[in-house]
Amino acid sequence: MSNTPMAASPLTRAVLEIDEYVSGLGWDQPARLFALVDTARLRAEQPSLADRLGLAGSEQETAPGLTPIEQEEIPADRPLDEFLGTIAWPDAVTGCALTVERLMLPPSAEAQVPQGLDEAKLAQWVAEHPERQEVRMTVAVLRDGARESALRLREKDSPTEVLTGSDLVPGLAQALAATFEE
Repeated sequence: MSNTPMAASPLTRAVLEIDEYVSGLGWDQPARLFALVDTARLRAEQPSLADRLGLAGSEQETAPGLTPIEQEEIPADRPLDEFLGTIAWPDAVTGCALTVERLMLPPSAEAQVPQGLDEAKLAQWVAEHPERQEVRMTVAVLRDGARESALRLREKDSPTEVLTGSDLVPGLAQALAATFEE
C-alpha cells in the first residue's frame, strides 16, 4: 500500500498494511481476520492468486514479506475468544492477524470501576464514561512466536499517529497464537 510507512520487519509492515486497509473502510467495522502467508511462497505456489493480489512482477520479489489475506467474516453472534478457539490454520499460513475496535479507558479510570458488574453492565459503564477512547487494534502473530500490534485512536485517526509494538495487546496476541497450537 502506498501510504504504509517503511517498517523494519515483514510482520510490522503487514500489520501496518492491514491497519491502513481497515482504516480506509472507516470506523464502526466488525472484527476482521487475516491469514498471513509468505509472499515468495505464494508467488511460487499460487502464481494466479499472486497475480490477482497484485504481487506478480513486484520490484521487491526477493525481499522477505508477508501477504495478508482476509478471511470470511467473523460471526457477530459469537464471542471473539470462542470463535478463535475454533480456528486451525493450514501449513501454508505463516501467521494470522486480527483487527478489532474497542472502547478503552485511561489507567487513571481503573480506580473508578464499580465492583461486581457483570460483563454487559461493565461494557455499558465504559461506553458512558467521559474519558473513554475508541481504539482500533490490529494484532498479528507468526507460528514462530513473533508478535506485532498497531493501535489507532479514533480521535487521532492518521497514519502518522499509529502506535506499534510487540506487547501492546498481549491477551489478544496470546489468543491468536493459540490458533497455531495443536
